Amino acid sequence: MKIRGTSTPPRAVNRQTNEALEGESEFIIKIHDINDNEPRFTRDPYIAHVPEMSDIGTSVIQVTAIDADDATYGNSAKVVYSILQGQPYFSVDPETGLIKTALSGMDREVKEKYLVVIQAKDMAGQMGGLSGTATVSITLADVNDNPPRFTKTLYEFRVPESRELGSSVGAIRAMDADIGQNAEMDYRIIGSDGPGMFDIISNRSTQEGVIVLRKPLDFEKKRQYSLRVQVENVHINPRSYKMGPFRDEASVRITVEDVDEPPAFERPSYVMEVREDADRNVIIGTVSASDPDDKRSLVRYTIDRRTDMDRLFDIHAGNGSVYVLRDLDREENAWHNISVIASEFGNRVPVYIRVLDVNDNAPTFATNYEAFVCENAKANQRIQTVSATDPDEPIGGHRFIFSLAPEAAGKANFSVRDNKDNTAWILTRRSSYSSLQRSVYHVPVVISDGELPALSSTNTLTIRVCTCDREGNMKLCNPEALTAKAGLSTGALVAILLCVMILLMIVVLFAALRRQRKKEPLIISKEDVRDNVVSYNDEGGGEEDTQAFDIGTLRNPEAIEDSKQRRDIVPETFYPQVRRPVLPPSRDNNGDVRVFITQKLQDNDSDPTAPPYDSLATYAYEGNGSVAESLSSLESVTTEGDQDYNYLSEWGPRFKKLADMYGGDDSDS
Repeated sequence: MKIRGTSTPPRAVNRQTNEALEGESEFIIKIHDINDNEPRFTRDPYIAHVPEMSDIGTSVIQVTAIDADDATYGNSAKVVYSILQGQPYFSVDPETGLIKTALSGMDREVKEKYLVVIQAKDMAGQMGGLSGTATVSITLADVNDNPPRFTKTLYEFRVPESRELGSSVGAIRAMDADIGQNAEMDYRIIGSDGPGMFDIISNRSTQEGVIVLRKPLDFEKKRQYSLRVQVENVHINPRSYKMGPFRDEASVRITVEDVDEPPAFERPSYVMEVREDADRNVIIGTVSASDPDDKRSLVRYTIDRRTDMDRLFDIHAGNGSVYVLRDLDREENAWHNISVIASEFGNRVPVYIRVLDVNDNAPTFATNYEAFVCENAKANQRIQTVSATDPDEPIGGHRFIFSLAPEAAGKANFSVRDNKDNTAWILTRRSSYSSLQRSVYHVPVVISDGELPALSSTNTLTIRVCTCDREGNMKLCNPEALTAKAGLSTGALVAILLCVMILLMIVVLFAALRRQRKKEPLIISKEDVRDNVVSYNDEGGGEEDTQAFDIGTLRNPEAIEDSKQRRDIVPETFYPQVRRPVLPPSRDNNGDVRVFITQKLQDNDSDPTAPPYDSLATYAYEGNGSVAESLSSLESVTTEGDQDYNYLSEWGPRFKKLADMYGGDDSDS
C-alpha cells in the first residue's frame, strides 16, 4: 500500500492490479516544532539615562527579545532575561527585561557612563536552551548635588584712585563640580566697609564675579576697602537640601594707590559781578583751588586767554584774585565767560563775570522819524508819535521824559506832549501852514532817562509842509519831501552821479581811441599784395625775355610816387653820384668779370623800381676771350634775323611750338 500525494483523498490499492482494496480514507499529519531559533533583541545597542544618586530600584530601560519558535509547544519560545555585565550597579527583571538600579549613591562626578550586557535565553533558561545578548549604554544624568566653592578665602586687588567709574577692579571665581545649569552661580556683596563703593556682576559665560567701581576713589580719604562676597547656585535640587547649604563665602581686600592729581577748585563754577564803570585793577572776585595730594603743592592761577581774547581781565597767580585789566562796556558785552587754570596739571574752572549796568548812555529816538504837516492843519493836531530807546538796562525799567527844547519854546510852531508811557505826541500850535513861506521845520525834542544821575539828549524831528486833501492825506510836498519819501538819500544820489560820470569817461575814451589814425604802411596787408599780383598765362620768350615781369607790380600802387627816393641808398640830389672805379684786370684774367659785376651793382643802385630792402642778384656771365666762343644764344648775334631756328622743327613734336614761333620765313615771324 502506498499513499499518493494527489488532490484526491488517499486510499489503499493493490499494487499488481491497481484495484482499490477499500474505500477512500482521510489522514491528518501534524508537524511538531523543535527549538531551532534563538531569541533576538529588538534593538542593539540600547541607550539609556538615569539621574545620579537615584534610589535602588529606579527604572532605567526595558529590553525585549523575540523567539521565532512555537510558544504553544513546550518551552522553546519561553525567554528568560539575565544580566551578564553591569553588576552590582544594575539588575534586570527575568520575565519583563526591565533594567533597574541596584546600587544607591551612584555619583556622576565619580563615574558617568556604564556598559550593561543583557542575555535572553529560551527553554525557560534551562540547560540546552538557545540565547542572545544585547548591550545597554547607561549614562548618569547630572543633578545639582555639589555646592560652589571658592578656591581662596581671601582675594586681594590694587587699583589707582584715578580709575573711572564703571570699570573693573578685579574678578573672582568659585568652582562647582556640576555641569550645565546646575553649575550656574550668583555673586553678591554681603558686607563692606565702603557702602556703595563697589558692586559685583555675575558673568554667565565664565561663571566669574566681576567687581566694578561705583563711586570715585580718593587715596587721601581712604586707602583700603574690605568686602565680604557670597556665591550661591542659581538652580538648587530640593533633594539636595539635606546635603547642606549650596553657597560659599570669601573676603576681598582692595588697596587704593595714590595718583598725582590736579588741583581741585572749591566750587564747580564761579559767578562774579562788576560795574561797567569800574576802574582798572579793581578786584571783582577770587577763585580758590588746592592740591588734594598729601604733599599739598602750591597752586598757580592763570586765565585761559582763548576765553579772554580782548584781555579784559587778569588774575593774581598766587591767591586767585580776578581783577579788571581794561575798561568795560555793558552795552557792548554784558557777560564775560572766562576759564581759570590752576596748575599743577592745568585743571580749570569756568568763571562767569556779569558786567553791572551804569547809566552812561543818553536816550535817543527809537528810529529816524520823518513827519509832515498839512497846510490846512488845525491847532493842537497830532502829526507824529515818537518813542525812545536806551542801551542801558535799569533795574526798574526805562522811564523816558519828553519835552521841547527850552531855546525853541518861545517861538515854537509845534509842541511836545509826554504820554507818560515812554512815548510823546508832536502837536501843532497853530493852524494854516504854508509851504511857500516855509517848507521844512526842525523841532528839537529833549529826551531824559529819569535815572540818577539823569542823562538826556536833544533829538531833531524834521517836519515838512505838504498839501493835503480834506481827510488829511498828503497830496503834494516840496521836492525835498518827495525825495525823502522816494527813499533816495544824499548818499544814494552821490553814488548815482558818480556812476554816470564814470560811464561818460568810458564813452569819451572809447571815441578817442576810434579817432586815432594809424600810419599807413607801405604794404597794407597780405590781402593787398595778393590782390595786386597780375596773373597771366603768356608763354615766356626764352632766355632773351628779360622784361616779362616788372617787380614794381608787387608794390602798393597807392604808395608809388615818382619823386619818392629810395630808402636803401643815398639820393643823388643831395650827393653827386660817384662812379665806382673800374678795377684793373688781375693776374687770373678775370677782370672782365669784375667790370661786369661793378656795372650791374651801379645799375641796381640807380634803379628806382628796385625793392626797398637788401636783395641778392644772381647773373650768369660767360666772360670774354673763350677759345670755344660763347655757347649761349645771348649776344651771340646782334639781331634776331641773324639766327636760324629752322633746326627746331627737327627736334620732334615737343619743340613744335618753338619751331612755329622762331622758325620759318620772316613773313611768318
